[in-house]
Amino acid sequence: MRRRSILGLFGATFAGPALGQAYPSKPITLIVPFAAGGPTDLLARIMGERMGKELGQQFIIENVTGAAGTIAMAKLARSAPDGYTIGIGHVGTNVANAAIYTKLGFDLLADLEPIARLPANPMLVISSNNVPAKTLKELVEYLKANPNKVSGGTAGMGSGSHLGALAFNKATGVSYQLVPYRGTGPAMQDLISNQIQVMVDQSSNSLPQVQGGKIRGYAVTSAARSPAMPDIPTAAEAGYPMEISIWNGLWAPKGTPQDIIDKLNAAAVTAMADPAVRKRMEELGQDLPTVEQMKPAAFAAFQKAELERWKPILEAAGVKSE
Repeated sequence: MRRRSILGLFGATFAGPALGQAYPSKPITLIVPFAAGGPTDLLARIMGERMGKELGQQFIIENVTGAAGTIAMAKLARSAPDGYTIGIGHVGTNVANAAIYTKLGFDLLADLEPIARLPANPMLVISSNNVPAKTLKELVEYLKANPNKVSGGTAGMGSGSHLGALAFNKATGVSYQLVPYRGTGPAMQDLISNQIQVMVDQSSNSLPQVQGGKIRGYAVTSAARSPAMPDIPTAAEAGYPMEISIWNGLWAPKGTPQDIIDKLNAAAVTAMADPAVRKRMEELGQDLPTVEQMKPAAFAAFQKAELERWKPILEAAGVKSE
């Protein structure tokens, strides 16, 4: 009996750690490159909560702000490739910054592993309620008549709101002072209080404020009107054709085992298939990716193609930073 007991304890000692190594066996940190309250942070919390249920572990949101997301992505790239630190980003943080910042110290494509493509946000052209314009045409006229009196907010150089502002300026021929913030959450608060007057922001962040009457919405930058905001015309309908959406995604540090990437991807796909999650995304005006688009290899190819698309646009605009 004593011999069997010793053998049983011996077996349990060695079986325990092996079972404990099954991924994930502890909480997962999800790095968000902007301040709490913005569209990227909101998406991270929605996905993190649902993916955590699927994986049986809590997702801990870590907001790492500054330099339009480059600080957060640098931290992600330096993290252990064990699946316990992943990051969320978008076309600004993980494509535009590769063309804008000449001394990142890491490679946004080579040093990060794509996990899954996430929903895309069309942009909304918005202003504080103090701006007298009621239509996009009137807003453009107002901006042209008051070039030194208007300022607009962005989440920093290369952010989605910065890309939106560049697209808006190119389509309309206007210019105004751009004020960088550590996220569009704080920028939105200043827009509501008229500390800044105009923004081109992601619909998930700005639509609730428009619907609540706190700011004014003029146009959506998608090809067709959004079911979530059918009364807001497209920029093309308003006379200034431009199409831009801010797509999002999940990444892990380079070297993360493929089986862990696959498990995280499966959790993201399941989360996106959840009717409650889909309803929430659609209410925010987001465009949902297909399962095929969410696959790591498809997402990697898409990210590379987006860099090839945006690099010449940013170079032509003279947007560069060290």
